[in-house]
Amino acid sequence: MEKHALKRLIRVASAAEPADLLIRNCRIVNVFTHRVKEGDIAICDGVIAGIGRYPDGQRVYDAGGRYALPGLIDSHIHIESSFLTPEQFGRVAVPHGTTTVIADPHEIVNVCGTMGLDYMLRAAERTALDVRYMIPSCVPCTEWEDSGAVVRAEQMRAYARHPGVGGIGEMMDSVGVLSGDDVVLDKLIMASEERIPVDGHAPSLDGSSLMGYLAAGIRTDHECGSIHQMRERLDGGMYVQLRYGSACRELPMLLEGLDEYAARRCLLCSDDRQSVDLLTHGDIDDLLRVCVCCGVDPITAVQMATLNAAECYGLTDRGAIAPHRRADIVLADDLSDFHITAVWIGGELVAEDGRYLLPLTREDPGPVANSMHVADFSPERLRLRLTSDRVHVIDVRPDTVVTGCGIARIDRDENGTLLYHALDDVARISVIERHHHTGKVANALIRGYGIRRGAIALTVGHDSHNILVVGVSEDEMAFAVEQLIDQRGGIVVTLDHTVLECLPLPIAGLMSDCPAEQVRDRLHRVERCAIEQLGVREALDPIVTLCFMSLPVIPELKLTDRGLFDVTHQRFLSIEAEEE
Repeated sequence: MEKHALKRLIRVASAAEPADLLIRNCRIVNVFTHRVKEGDIAICDGVIAGIGRYPDGQRVYDAGGRYALPGLIDSHIHIESSFLTPEQFGRVAVPHGTTTVIADPHEIVNVCGTMGLDYMLRAAERTALDVRYMIPSCVPCTEWEDSGAVVRAEQMRAYARHPGVGGIGEMMDSVGVLSGDDVVLDKLIMASEERIPVDGHAPSLDGSSLMGYLAAGIRTDHECGSIHQMRERLDGGMYVQLRYGSACRELPMLLEGLDEYAARRCLLCSDDRQSVDLLTHGDIDDLLRVCVCCGVDPITAVQMATLNAAECYGLTDRGAIAPHRRADIVLADDLSDFHITAVWIGGELVAEDGRYLLPLTREDPGPVANSMHVADFSPERLRLRLTSDRVHVIDVRPDTVVTGCGIARIDRDENGTLLYHALDDVARISVIERHHHTGKVANALIRGYGIRRGAIALTVGHDSHNILVVGVSEDEMAFAVEQLIDQRGGIVVTLDHTVLECLPLPIAGLMSDCPAEQVRDRLHRVERCAIEQLGVREALDPIVTLCFMSLPVIPELKLTDRGLFDVTHQRFLSIEAEEE
């Protein structure tokens, strides 16, 4: 801040000069002292000058006794998982009170490399939402799959001081960290040298393994599957991100282990939140409601969504309503439903009564639009010729992307082909490489997903985002894949060689170029069709669940384009299981 601006800020704060904007008659939520105090908020040049009672301002906004909260911060999100561009995501999230997001664009960077990060940075400049990107640390995610790019430490360093960058994205390669892999350590050393935080991802680590992971300088984790894991990470000095997204919803369970001391090291995050949930239930405001319904003190909940996240990521200019902080302010009717009525970002009114107030412009996605590079594909590539009736299966579990390593008995015909029986709930699943014309295809079996007919194919398969298809016959699955390639990526639901529903995602095979409402409506139709026409289990999110079946960093069993992978033991498995 220049000297003349600082002088004026001091004069406005001391009531010697009228504020640019005076938000009058608020109930100000103080996340430092855990109190609510009635008063006004004086704003000067986009910064909070003072709180209390002020005589006048050049512009006055009467809050009508509503609660004034600091702007909400999502501490970990993948914007691409909403299937929306950053511009559209911001348009929808901001009216719900979200003013800052810590976003990891490793989905698009795994497809397009740093060209994808460049696109996301440019697109973020076109929304009022302050998007702080974490440089993806795992491109590819692991050595067990093929992604669209490889990003090394020196490429990451080129972005470390970019104003739109907040640190290093989730370090999913815990094996590489603990084994001292040179490529992984180069990234961690670079982050230390540049003094930027590193996000974590450690769903299966505990004890001495967790200590080794923390010793590498990793600051956060959003993969706590139990209260014990949460407490162990807090004891080790980590920030724990309490997640409530479209597929993973550990927040209510983890809140049972929360106390006032632990709460100061906990943040709220959505991780992956689809447009249907975003437009239907909201964003971080929805997580605040969940917290209060679970018995958390409302101001503690707000603290986890604001001050804690700001402190974790070194955003000292926000996270609270206090002098010299950026004027990111949200008005809410109450501290239970958290109905948001007005949002300011940097002192500018950007949303009111659910409406985004700024004009919407669109970044050209051309450089990242063509991402379908499939070679040597045919129905024959999906054929399973099994030599045993006892097989390994990926066991799907509701409300989590952690899968089981199951054993099933199946029937085969004389050629070794799986004979599908609906009561067994064992279906086919395949992953097809789509980045470099390698022609790689891997096949396996999945149980608990529920599909009884037809096929679902998509290009959203965390984190390498190869084509993922599930179905009951290779012919139907092959038809779905061919339709998916023709529409340049996205999601396709088919039955009897007919497309029932689809959602094209032409931007890197991950995001739509349509308005959020259109994406929501088409995605809703896709989901209902998958459940009602194909039989996918009602308890599952049919698309989000499927997206994670190829992610080889979350236990126990996953499928990559190279084969069936046992995450726990870090090895590929044959589909056929040995007899007991």
